[in-house]
Amino acid sequence: MTQKPPRQLVLNVFFMRFGHHPEAWRHRANRGASGRPDLDFWVRLAQRAEAAKLDTYFLADFIGRSAKSIEGHTRAASFQFEPLTLLSAIAVQTRHIGLVATVNTNFSHPYNVARQFASLDHISGGRAGWNIVSSFNDDPALNFGAAEPRSHAERYERAEEFVELTKAYWDSWEDGAFDHPDPERGRFFDPSAAHPVEHRGKHLSSEGLLDVARPIQGYPVLVQAGNSDTGREFAARVAEMTYASAQTLHDARAYYDDVKGRMARYGRHPDQLKITPGLSVVVADSDQEAKERFHELQELIDFSRGVNLWGNDLSGYDVDGPLPDLPESENGKGRFQQLVALARRENLTIRQLVYRFSTSRGHLQLHGSPKTVADTIEEWFTERGADGFNIVPPLPPFAPGGFVTFAEKVVPELQRRGLFRTEYQGSTLRENLGLEQPDNSVRVRQLERAG
Repeated sequence: MTQKPPRQLVLNVFFMRFGHHPEAWRHRANRGASGRPDLDFWVRLAQRAEAAKLDTYFLADFIGRSAKSIEGHTRAASFQFEPLTLLSAIAVQTRHIGLVATVNTNFSHPYNVARQFASLDHISGGRAGWNIVSSFNDDPALNFGAAEPRSHAERYERAEEFVELTKAYWDSWEDGAFDHPDPERGRFFDPSAAHPVEHRGKHLSSEGLLDVARPIQGYPVLVQAGNSDTGREFAARVAEMTYASAQTLHDARAYYDDVKGRMARYGRHPDQLKITPGLSVVVADSDQEAKERFHELQELIDFSRGVNLWGNDLSGYDVDGPLPDLPESENGKGRFQQLVALARRENLTIRQLVYRFSTSRGHLQLHGSPKTVADTIEEWFTERGADGFNIVPPLPPFAPGGFVTFAEKVVPELQRRGLFRTEYQGSTLRENLGLEQPDNSVRVRQLERAG
């Protein structure tokens, strides 16, 4: 009997151009840095992450700006590359690390998404992943002319249909359909390898065939971030990796057990989903030095310019007073609920809440020596609060204490403990994550009917 391989820690990294802390762009390490897109910067970061043997290099996508959103707004924002374009460039400069791009299901079409990710999967040799989001904010809605907002439940319902239709396009060709053109018979492909899509759903309609071969991985790895109850159900049914949020091991274990416990109703095994909470980490030779480096960032916060918490302008409130009652957000509902719960549970002022929650976007904050950081990672991993982490460095990536320090000092410590790989074992992202490659669903149904 083949012995099951030991459980392997997953490490992903999510970079922001200047660092994840909202004021990191003002940090001394970023002085003189241009706000223009810089391909070399992103390629160097991907190569550093790959040298550390990380699983994925993740890019968010903050689409859409409006005249109102930039009025009086001089803080750093994401004016960077479109993620699929950038990852295609990075793909040819790397060999092993997974490449995960965010695409919003409200502002695209399944056919377009299917061909884009199939292309990225072939360009990268099977390393693509799709971070599925369904948020519906004002700025992208205005840019896309999508005037009618959708409720939280409607967005997730549409997202499920969107994913299923995208999968149908990936399955519209058999694996290897274009591997053996037959010039003598005048046949570029076997017509029986084609499975045309015919979809008439509640939210979407489409028919046709993908004009790219089926992805090397079958489907790109499907990633999702959602802490609300609806988001958890979506993760249990669809996702293969989640970018979760938790500030305590207790909360992380509750999320882990809840989401994995829902998977059986969809015929899925818990190992088919990797749960990776965000980790806002600063590393230094000592715990005290790490805390001092993070304190530098905290001191850059300027409360005189007002406070905005999850889309709520609190400039009319005393920052040293309690959090007022706020309307529940339809976007990031689970994260919003975490913010309010933290404020009420610990009786935090608005200022304290900004320091505790906004600077890390609700993720676990960890500032310490390589041993301190590795101890916490190991504890959350062994106690089943996480299958790994999505590193969200608050400092600029190349600053002391930032991602490069994590890669050079924490990763070797995790390797010494036998928790993390020393070399990539697989050739695709799925193989490195220990995820199965999905069979063509059309072929599966044909075999089921035949037998």
